[in-house]
Amino acid sequence: MNNLTLIFGNKNYSSWSLRPWVFLKHNEIAFKEKRIALFTDTTNKELEQYNSDFKVPVLKDGELVIWDSLSILEYVSEKYLHSKGWPQDEKARAMARSVSAEMHSSFIHVRNELPMNCRKLFKGITLSRYAKKEIERIKMLWRTCRHNYGADGEWLFGKYSIADAMFAPIALRFHGYNITLEGVEADYVTSVLTQPCIIEWIEAGKNEKEIIEADEI
Repeated sequence: MNNLTLIFGNKNYSSWSLRPWVFLKHNEIAFKEKRIALFTDTTNKELEQYNSDFKVPVLKDGELVIWDSLSILEYVSEKYLHSKGWPQDEKARAMARSVSAEMHSSFIHVRNELPMNCRKLFKGITLSRYAKKEIERIKMLWRTCRHNYGADGEWLFGKYSIADAMFAPIALRFHGYNITLEGVEADYVTSVLTQPCIIEWIEAGKNEKEIIEADEI
């Protein structure tokens, strides 16, 4: 019996929190949830005990504390999935790590111009040329992964992986902001949106009462 607790932010807004939550749920790994509402008078006080620079998500495994989405995903993969969170094929694994790391560090204009908001569907959003370029980059990455490594399933590398958890918030953003998608990338977003744990997350987000004005555009 594990002793995992995931500390996360608002389900409606917190894209970084979504990643480990959906990965744990998809892989049927039991964990306790501790939700901390973001940008309130008590947020920093509630988070200071975790040494995460007041950021979510945080995973506690007994006394061990791990922060940062990608670090949490890799830890869970190693300890609870025999490292099967990454593709087993060497070339596919290298590609999955590359696209996950790029997602972790890049696409700043998409993040800023298309903040995750599970409650709303936006229309008529005007994007900068930088955001448009990043969107095309993401779609190209999805097509490449699916074409080269996705033959044995509906996910980026066939079977569900850390890469899918990393890109889940992007799929929600593309849907929420009505980004034009075709073929492989449209099918991939459909796979994400119909994933039972994603449906559960979205419904919980819709039921939250907090409003973060910056993410309401």
